[in-house]
Amino acid sequence: MPGARDIEWFKVQLGPQIVPALAGTPLTLDFMAALACQETGEVWPTLRKNGMTVPQVLALCVGDTLDSDKGRKAFPRTKADLVAAPQGDRMFEIARQALVDMAKSIPAYAGAAARPNKFCHGFGLFQRDLQFFQVDPGFFLDRTYETLEGTLAEALKELKRCLKKLGFDTRPSLDDLELAAVGIVYNTGGFKPEKGLKQGHHNGSQFYGEALFDFLRLAHTVAAPGASPEVPPPANGEAAVLPPSIVTSAGAAMCVRVAEGMLRLRSEPRISEPSQANVIGHLPDGHPVRVLGAPTTRRFVEVETSLNGALLHGFASQKFLEPVADASGAIEVLVPITKPATAGIKAVHAPTRPGVIARRKTIATALSLNEPNQPARSGATADELRASIARVIEWLDVENPMHARYQPRDGLTFCNIYAHDFCHLAGAYLPRVWWTDKALVALAKGETVEPRLGATIGEVVANELFAWLRDFGLEFGWRQTGTLTKLQTEVNQGAIGVIVARRKEGKRPGHIAMVVPETDSDTAKRDGSGDVTAPLQSQAGASNFRRGTGRKNWWLGEEFAEFAFWLHA
Repeated sequence: MPGARDIEWFKVQLGPQIVPALAGTPLTLDFMAALACQETGEVWPTLRKNGMTVPQVLALCVGDTLDSDKGRKAFPRTKADLVAAPQGDRMFEIARQALVDMAKSIPAYAGAAARPNKFCHGFGLFQRDLQFFQVDPGFFLDRTYETLEGTLAEALKELKRCLKKLGFDTRPSLDDLELAAVGIVYNTGGFKPEKGLKQGHHNGSQFYGEALFDFLRLAHTVAAPGASPEVPPPANGEAAVLPPSIVTSAGAAMCVRVAEGMLRLRSEPRISEPSQANVIGHLPDGHPVRVLGAPTTRRFVEVETSLNGALLHGFASQKFLEPVADASGAIEVLVPITKPATAGIKAVHAPTRPGVIARRKTIATALSLNEPNQPARSGATADELRASIARVIEWLDVENPMHARYQPRDGLTFCNIYAHDFCHLAGAYLPRVWWTDKALVALAKGETVEPRLGATIGEVVANELFAWLRDFGLEFGWRQTGTLTKLQTEVNQGAIGVIVARRKEGKRPGHIAMVVPETDSDTAKRDGSGDVTAPLQSQAGASNFRRGTGRKNWWLGEEFAEFAFWLHA
């Protein structure tokens, strides 16, 4: 599979010719690199590592073989179909020799090359299919596909048709999910938003759209010559997460003024029934916003802001906003600290006496799990990260009645403990215990404080996890994100995601649920526009499940005062 070094080669060797050709389109060099990885990634990385020149590499970018129909509907279904076409015998010789020449360097094709009736039907770095031989024989017979100029020109013609089909042809830019949709149309001819990335050819483990998206995100971590990467390359065991979106609105600068509670940001300019149903965020007193346009008839205004790294765009009641003295400053976008502190206010765990093992099968205490051979999130690719998260989910097995640590009892539920255990194994700090207020003051002064349960540290419940993420999350690698779509997208890349809600009644438990990567059998729910309406979750609580979408919009329940979506790379 192509890696970062292969994409670097692509950008250095081919980027100078590709970038000018993309002018006037929303397509990017990263997208073209991802497309090349997806279409011929089993070929050109090996060829370039073998020391071949760029022209030699491009000439041998062929693939997909035929010698019987195997369910194929497009021309040609067989060698006989091809040979029967005008100049088809010549085309067969070219397609056959291309396979033989390529297979000399790509062992996976050696078996096909040994069969005399086998021939390629995909040609060029971006794979134009032989079905077009009947309408454009010159592209194949003249071997136009062997040049970057030739294969790129044909790919761009098709990609522009894809852009138009999706209504993206006049857009100046596209986000990653939109670019992946373009790729899916390139592969299949159509796109169904409600199916997300699970569209296109399935290679046995992923759909075309999913694999393309993985390559696109990988391409973001590789710098083009003279530039910085869009996404810093992640450490092993961490995901390549997009940086927080900035506030782009140039509207009037105002700030929130509330005497009690929080200002509810809504998806539409009205108070819903029930009142929480259209809430998309909660803004604290003094928080800056940019106002877009005039108030609506209900005295709501459209606003945009950033909160703990989350870009929020919605409607707020005008009466809770007031102008600011200095309207020139940009709204700060907070980013998480990637290396937690080793001094001062730092991560803390309940001390474990020698020989004491905290197990899934015993009722939880303040201790973190420390069973022998417990799994961890690991890997250098999105696929490896997803696989390791799957092992964590199966090992914790929150549904197993033998795992007493998570089973509800005596009116108690343990979502906080499950979330802590999940994050603990995944390498993201979410506290099971936290410093007392007095200890925090001492730590802030630089004093040394020993963790002692009941004295300097105490157990943390779900309501307190909400507050901890808000107050300390950024310092431990967490940041908020503004939509369920962004949350699920990053989790699908191997990031850690949570949804947390705080109860209105402080003595009643809040709730926290993990958001987990989608699989072929377990998926998030999406609407007709492709937006996630219910992410794939894993939780302990009144009901325990390894994977599911749970009760719809549970965090919008009237029992909760506020909620947030959080991400950790």
